[in-house]
Amino acid sequence: MVNLILFGPPGSGKGTQAAKLVEKYNLLHISTGDLFRYEMGNDTPLGKEAKSYIEKGELVPDEVTVGMLRNKVEANPDVQGYIFDGFPRTIAQSEALDKLMAEKDTAISALLMLDVPDEEIIKRILERGKTSGRADDLDETIIQNRIDVYKSETSPVFDYYGKQDKAEKVDGVGSIEEIFDRLCASVDKL
Repeated sequence: MVNLILFGPPGSGKGTQAAKLVEKYNLLHISTGDLFRYEMGNDTPLGKEAKSYIEKGELVPDEVTVGMLRNKVEANPDVQGYIFDGFPRTIAQSEALDKLMAEKDTAISALLMLDVPDEEIIKRILERGKTSGRADDLDETIIQNRIDVYKSETSPVFDYYGKQDKAEKVDGVGSIEEIFDRLCASVDKL
């Protein structure tokens, strides 16, 4: 079983590459954004709880997010593995994910970080902003802030898995296929 965390700043290409990895390795893509939309859209107990925090402008507690992850994992017991996208973002979430995987008699195989320079990320997000309909994709100051928040809050997760010899930086610059080939080379070594 291969369990991956696809990691990187906003605009690094995680969504694009996750879709390709899912197809090649028959993994279940677990995106926290998708989980939130599903749980809230279906008015589940966890969805209602998450919504109550979001409506107050507060962060959803880890136990709610992990509960959603647990539901998704338990609803798909026969997959070849998982690819986590957008989670974990903190050390506490990393520890909770490791615990959930251990309960399922498996573990995170690797954290693969798409390494992309800030200037390239800004260029990509501004380009995406022309069609995404997201105002925050058109404001360079907001984009830089998102990158800074990523670096300060989520980069410790890379170090957490690095201590387990499970974290690897993958060059995230080039064509979609070139980047995908680099990611596959990393996965195939597992």
